[in-house]
Amino acid sequence: MSFDLSVWALADGATPEDVRAAVRRCRQGQHLDCHPDPRVVAFYRAITRSYPDRRTDPGTPWAVAPLHAAHDHVELNLDPACEDQVLLDIERLAGAYDLMLFDAQDGSVYPPPARRPG
Repeated sequence: MSFDLSVWALADGATPEDVRAAVRRCRQGQHLDCHPDPRVVAFYRAITRSYPDRRTDPGTPWAVAPLHAAHDHVELNLDPACEDQVLLDIERLAGAYDLMLFDAQDGSVYPPPARRPG
């Protein structure tokens, strides 16, 4: 079983419920035919630079490869035995590219640090 996360490029002011609604649309196969959001492209390039998703080398953190990437999100199915550093890198890059992080295990949504109150 994998540990599943996704990162989402939604408009400023998007709420956790907006992210959950986008996840539901994706799971129902409702994808818009749009140009990829530059934040998603940059995140994908950065995470796959460190952890390639086109090879099946031993030790890859991905339970499913290649990663599912759409115009507004990237889905990351992680091997449960992956190193903690992979999760830290995902979180760091999500923040760097202003992406909201969705935890499929419990439905939690984490906004980028710039959007967090406090």
